Amino acid sequence: MATEQESQGAIRDSSRSGPYVTAVRWMENLSETAFAYFLLAPALLLLLVIAIYPLVTTFGMSLFADAISGSASLGEFVGIQNYVELLTNQKSYALPAPFLPTSLTVGGIVSSALGVTLIFTIVSVFFETIIGFAQALVLDQDFRGRRWIRVAIIIPWAVPIVIQGMIFFLLFQPGIGFLVGTSQNPSLLNQLGIIGTTPLVNTIDSLLIITVADVWKTTAFMALLILAGMQSIDRSLYDVARVSGASPWQQFKLITFPLILPTIMVAMLFRTIAAMRVYGIIETTTGCQTVPSLSCLVVSSFSSRTYGTAATVAFVTAAIIGVVVSIYIVKFADAEGGF
Repeated sequence: MATEQESQGAIRDSSRSGPYVTAVRWMENLSETAFAYFLLAPALLLLLVIAIYPLVTTFGMSLFADAISGSASLGEFVGIQNYVELLTNQKSYALPAPFLPTSLTVGGIVSSALGVTLIFTIVSVFFETIIGFAQALVLDQDFRGRRWIRVAIIIPWAVPIVIQGMIFFLLFQPGIGFLVGTSQNPSLLNQLGIIGTTPLVNTIDSLLIITVADVWKTTAFMALLILAGMQSIDRSLYDVARVSGASPWQQFKLITFPLILPTIMVAMLFRTIAAMRVYGIIETTTGCQTVPSLSCLVVSSFSSRTYGTAATVAFVTAAIIGVVVSIYIVKFADAEGGF
């Protein structure tokens, strides 16, 4: 009898000691930090494959000169010479624009790829955040027709970039668009001195048009993200504030804004990354020859088969975006509760 019980116990023990059970027990013994890293491992592996490896490959290509012959993809190994020439404006590109501003004047800044990109990023993200926040505040209220207004706000965001670019190209095309006139018959924008009569061939006017186009399209993205954050706020906090006699401004200052700030920072982070990579709206509206962004510099260099130059600009652009992301995280994430 004892022998039979011992054999049954051995069978039960063997059924509990397979590879699956061993793996489960191993995970159960992990600390919270180790278990978190274990769950993140697949995502980190995917990031390594689709992001880190191409970035490392791009850096490797940037250490070679542009090929002299069209049959070769890269020239001889030159080390960091491409970066030195890039950061000292000694490198020539397919676009008639330097990487860095040649002077601190408005003309010198907007004629450079870095200057155009930074101005576009700062101005567009600023207005998209302000307008998107205002739209989210309105949509967070309960009123009749709110669903239709939400749909109307989303429509510009749903417009493809090519169509968006064509819309603004036609709006400001002399002889076609009603927003621009001629020297004999100027439009209101011409009379106010906001744009000239040929804005699509002027860098400053074109940068303004592209910024307005981006704000028109992407403000909805900011509004929806901020609105989602607002609707996650516990409504009982407002009830307590009203009972305590808090005014609407005090409710906004002490409840809405502090609780929605992390969401705003996440939205701004996403939009900043996208704005730093701006290309499509430029190419479809005015062209990279007029508004040379960093992405325009990369695409034009790659199309000209100057792969060393293209890789150098691409890697520096990625580094700049990485610095901007780090600033967001260091300055805001920890202070406001983290992303």
